[in-house]
Amino acid sequence: MSATSTSTPHPADTPETTPTPQRRNWLLLALGGLVLTAAANWALYGSRYVSTDNAYAATEIAQVTPSVDGTVAEVKVTDTQAVHQGDVLVVIDPTDARLALAQAEAELGRALRRVRGYVATDSGLNAQIAAREADEARATAQLRSAEADFERARIDLERREALASSGAVSGDELTRARNAYTTAEAALSAARASAAQARANRSAALGSRDANAVLIANTSEADNPEVALARARRDQAAVDLERTVIRAPVDGVVAKRQVQVGQRIKAGNPLLSVVPVGQMHVDANFKEVQLENVRVGQPVDVHADLYGSGITYRGTVEGFSGGSGAAFAAIPAQNATGNWIKVVQRLPVRIRLNPEDLQAHPLKVGLSMNVRIDTRSGDADNHSSSGSGAPRLSQAD
Repeated sequence: MSATSTSTPHPADTPETTPTPQRRNWLLLALGGLVLTAAANWALYGSRYVSTDNAYAATEIAQVTPSVDGTVAEVKVTDTQAVHQGDVLVVIDPTDARLALAQAEAELGRALRRVRGYVATDSGLNAQIAAREADEARATAQLRSAEADFERARIDLERREALASSGAVSGDELTRARNAYTTAEAALSAARASAAQARANRSAALGSRDANAVLIANTSEADNPEVALARARRDQAAVDLERTVIRAPVDGVVAKRQVQVGQRIKAGNPLLSVVPVGQMHVDANFKEVQLENVRVGQPVDVHADLYGSGITYRGTVEGFSGGSGAAFAAIPAQNATGNWIKVVQRLPVRIRLNPEDLQAHPLKVGLSMNVRIDTRSGDADNHSSSGSGAPRLSQAD
């Protein structure tokens, strides 16, 4: 007697689970719908927005350095302290600067008196020239008189010598004539020397006046070069004294304070930094393949990890860096090698943030940010103005 076995149908073969052609068509339609929905979402969202989380808050940090040497007398701020533009940060001992200012003021006073002396000397030299001209005229008159006396003595001597052979003139009279001639000749030589000296004295006086006139020519007491130089040194000393009080260059928060009371500092040495938190921007490092449609002026949504996705900063694309981060690295990559692997580069994009959003939700340097750029907004304007030199970045760039 043989046992008959009853076969149990497999669950997959039951009518409830066996896929029918109609059910299969519905599944394919649903899958196609999902694909079309994803494609539509990409067309509406993926092709319109580019985003990155490789972004950080940044600003132009103001480094505070002294303009003069000195010893620190006071430090009025500490790290993390908020300051306003013009607030006193550090005070340098002003003793040396005050002494330098007093010395410069004394030099200015001496320069003024020296220039006044030049003017007075010019008047005195004019009087000396007049006196020398009078001396020269007197010497000329004396020379003419000496020449006349010499000529008379010469003629008288010649007459007596002509009559001496006939005995009409005594020897004693001839001797007196010769003596008179010698005296007249000596007087003529002396007169000529006096005239030459008078001319030389007049020339010397003229030279002195010309040399003095150069010092005051075409200038007044106020704009004389010596006075101007002394005044500039006085003004520089006054500026140096004012610079002993170091003030905040911008509104912000004090950071990296390195200065202490009693420290001897030199001009140019960094003392501290002021971070202008109200002027924050975002440096977003986008992949190069993301930037084809990014233009300057496009709107940006920014979120900070500090506040989460509930807080949105409104921003604008402000500009693009002149090179990728690798190009500006301390040790740039050397791609001209035998073994080379292409790596997608990132280009820093600067995002300007809305000041009102910054005031409501302050940021600090280096905080992580998430950036999303709307590449469709204003696209028509960008394309219409691209021919006129509108700022943009494309693959051709």
